Amino acid sequence: MYPRKKSPDILLFGAVVLLLGIGVVMVYSASQVTAYEKLDDTFYYLKKQALWALIGITAMALVMKIDYWKYKKWAVLFLILAFILLIAVVLPGIGTSVKGAQRWLGVGSMRIQPSEVIKLSLVIFMSYGLTKNRSRIKQFTSGMLPYLAILAAACILILLQPDLGTAVSLAGTVYIMLFAAGARGKHLFYLAMAGLAAVGLAIILEPYRMSRFLAFLDPWADPRGTGFHIIQSLYAIGSGGLFGLGLGQSHQKFFYLPEQHTDFIFAVLGEELGFFGGAFVILLFLVFVWRGFKIALSTQDPFASLLAVGLTSMIALQAIINIGVVTGSLPITGIPLPLLSFGGSSLVFTLIGVGILLNISRYISSR
Repeated sequence: MYPRKKSPDILLFGAVVLLLGIGVVMVYSASQVTAYEKLDDTFYYLKKQALWALIGITAMALVMKIDYWKYKKWAVLFLILAFILLIAVVLPGIGTSVKGAQRWLGVGSMRIQPSEVIKLSLVIFMSYGLTKNRSRIKQFTSGMLPYLAILAAACILILLQPDLGTAVSLAGTVYIMLFAAGARGKHLFYLAMAGLAAVGLAIILEPYRMSRFLAFLDPWADPRGTGFHIIQSLYAIGSGGLFGLGLGQSHQKFFYLPEQHTDFIFAVLGEELGFFGGAFVILLFLVFVWRGFKIALSTQDPFASLLAVGLTSMIALQAIINIGVVTGSLPITGIPLPLLSFGGSSLVFTLIGVGILLNISRYISSR
């Protein structure tokens, strides 16, 4: 029997709304020059982002009312549908290719990324499966291996798009869930070593990934080529100082910094709002992580606990990777900053995940 519903976690909700609001403003500020030059409409990306934000908030509000345990009976179906989409997107003539990456399904502006669907579906499935078979989690062959096989299949399909960043964040999310489920320490250690080896192999086998890795080690070795993104990003952040140049006053968005309203939006934010602006955004993500794991620790339902861990980790790891790339702390990989970067399906599915997390918070006995 489940406890009576309460109000959702207000701090979690507030952090998400603030991040979303900052994201809409920064998308407009970062994209207005590009939108005017390419589309003759400075508000083009703002209007699209505002629309997706509205759709995402609506979806979050609806999902927040759905009792989280109902996902148990749909977990397998969600995963199967996600894999169908993930297979379809890499098939010639079906998936849409943009800048050499085939990651979208749909036409025109009505496109979704199946990788966003698989992330959410896999978290739900893992929460259900690991809870149902928790007595075997300490056994590698019957406990961990089936879930690792599913994860490997998903990561391989994502790498075919290609999208190493999403594959890494997905694998990291599942790894944290396995830890939270009680997997053996030695199994997790060997799994971490195997994962690092797999990432290294993925980098070595693809020349463009190897170039990006070498640029990460020394961006000034090729400042107009592979090191260009990192150098321009660091210029933007460094120019912001403590208080920033002022909202809308970025210099790097004038065709110096690539992907300024998507993957590198945090660099523009740092330039315009300075160290304190960037620190405030990071603080909001820390509040999100704190409340997400607090929800996981406070619930008495093992399924809800693992689901909260997975959803929190999924968003947190993506933020860590994006900010790490923008600050030159990690090699470049195309992964957006959750709730801030321009993008439709990424924003909507992130907010759906937040809605599930908020629903779980309505059933915990204490805050």
